[in-house]
Amino acid sequence: MPVLRHDWTTEEVLDLLQQPLMDLVHRAQTIHRQFNPPNQIQLATLLSVKTGGCSEDCAYCPQSAHYSTTVEPQPIHSVETVLAAAERAKAAGASRFCMGWAWREIRDGKAFDQMLEMVRGVRSLGMEACVTAGMLTDTQAEKLAAAGLTAYNHNLDTSPEFYGQIITTRTYGDRLQTLERVRQAGISVCCGGIIGMGEGLGDRARMLSILASLNPHPESVPINALVAVAGTALEAQPPIDPLELVRMCAAARIAMPRARVRLSAGRSQLSREAQVLCFLAGANSIFYGDTLLTTGNPAEERDRQLLADIGAEPLVSCPETTPKNSVKK
Repeated sequence: MPVLRHDWTTEEVLDLLQQPLMDLVHRAQTIHRQFNPPNQIQLATLLSVKTGGCSEDCAYCPQSAHYSTTVEPQPIHSVETVLAAAERAKAAGASRFCMGWAWREIRDGKAFDQMLEMVRGVRSLGMEACVTAGMLTDTQAEKLAAAGLTAYNHNLDTSPEFYGQIITTRTYGDRLQTLERVRQAGISVCCGGIIGMGEGLGDRARMLSILASLNPHPESVPINALVAVAGTALEAQPPIDPLELVRMCAAARIAMPRARVRLSAGRSQLSREAQVLCFLAGANSIFYGDTLLTTGNPAEERDRQLLADIGAEPLVSCPETTPKNSVKK
């Protein structure tokens, strides 16, 4: 069995991304089967708990207050509303429930207390609970861990070199520091990026090499394709070639064999066949439900039919929280 590595260079990952596609997918699938169940795909549902009005200027995001889009700021959902949505997601087959707040950083007070209550409620349903809400403090991370949070999502988005063309309101170092705080609290890390924003192949390789150099690796790696939303700074970006997404899934699987590689935003633009190629390349998780925060996602029935047609089944998994004593300091 291959040895887990944490010293992947950008050049090595770039070489992976440039390999003949058939060879790359074969290698990725071989590694995938050595570390993961071959025909199981986790279904994760994502709910926007606090929508719009974000102070960040992420060029791709319709929730940013810097852009004029159809997304209007909405009040925070109640605990009852969120837990009812989690129950529906579980009944539909999801094993992971992800909750998003359009914030630059977590805010203490009533809203954070409600977040903790939501996490406890989701965990009581027997589901994995994930939160994405921007930066956080050590104390907030510890409280989320105590509430039973399975994972915290905080994407790198792209390479450090391209990052400044996408976001100016938060540094790359801020993102890495957030990941470290999450890890030190004993919460598993969910971290990936977006392709199709105008970056080069080297930027994609650099981002994956940084993720694969973390020790431990992120337990979950979302691979997103840009959804070019009208009104955002990237509204004119053309769609990516789906085969580029296949390559990213394969490279992520090879470099991070145990991670759940999550086929995320942009999946509505993919054919069934393109999605199956991503699964062959090692993707073993999808966001499941009709919406993905504020953008569209394939219908649940369509996803269930796809899994049935390829002989796959939903992954029923245990929480992936990393014990504190396994954290590399």
